[in-house]
Amino acid sequence: MIGLFLGEKDLPYEIIKKIERKKIKYFIIDLTKNNKFKKNKNSFFINIGKFGQILKLIKSKKCSKVIFAGNIIKPKISKLKLDFKGLFYIPRIVKAAKLGDAAILKVLIKILLENKINVIKLNTFNPELTLKKGFYTILKPSKKEREEIVKGIQTLKKINSHNHTQAVIIRDNKVISRETRKGTKEMIISIPKSKIKKGILIKLPKAKQDLRVDLPTIGIDTFKDCNKVGIKGIVVKSNQNIILNKEVCIKYANQNKLFLMAI
Repeated sequence: MIGLFLGEKDLPYEIIKKIERKKIKYFIIDLTKNNKFKKNKNSFFINIGKFGQILKLIKSKKCSKVIFAGNIIKPKISKLKLDFKGLFYIPRIVKAAKLGDAAILKVLIKILLENKINVIKLNTFNPELTLKKGFYTILKPSKKEREEIVKGIQTLKKINSHNHTQAVIIRDNKVISRETRKGTKEMIISIPKSKIKKGILIKLPKAKQDLRVDLPTIGIDTFKDCNKVGIKGIVVKSNQNIILNKEVCIKYANQNKLFLMAI
């Protein structure tokens, strides 16, 4: 039995699909805003303030391993309905919330571990969602572009692990934009096309990022957004970035002369 802490977007559906195909028993702790998984008979809509209820559910299922997947929106602490365990743990969650979403996840993982519940990698059952090191498109970056990519990677490595930045856009050897809390899409569409054209999107895990729960994710929308503004290519981390609908993305990239590279 595996427990799934699931948030927003499409990744959770990929995980559910694979687990069901493998005939693995599972249940869902739905952490979405609007009870997204309510049609699933194995789903339980519980807010993070009811930690006692969550722990009781996990133990009733005789479950010792869980997965976190999807965008888990930081809760408004003042509006959380707390049970006894929630009251006990909430000071730690509040403290972490000041540092960002990644810090909250780390605290939740630690609390679960204290209760003998292990958090495993979100791609445990879906290794096909990541890429091995190499090039995946007909178009390849030039020597100059590879040098620019190195600079972008160095920039990402210097960013605080609690920061929201998982991506940068680099052009002419300069970082022209960094991802904010609003995400990669907003970063891409907010820059004038004249400034971003022929840039390169680099999206990697942050330093000290917990790779069990927080793998950077891109999909066909990312490729389409990049193509609209003239970005030349996308760089991800091998075995650590989730690529949704991989075959569709690679086909689109080839048709539109974008490169895809896993470092």
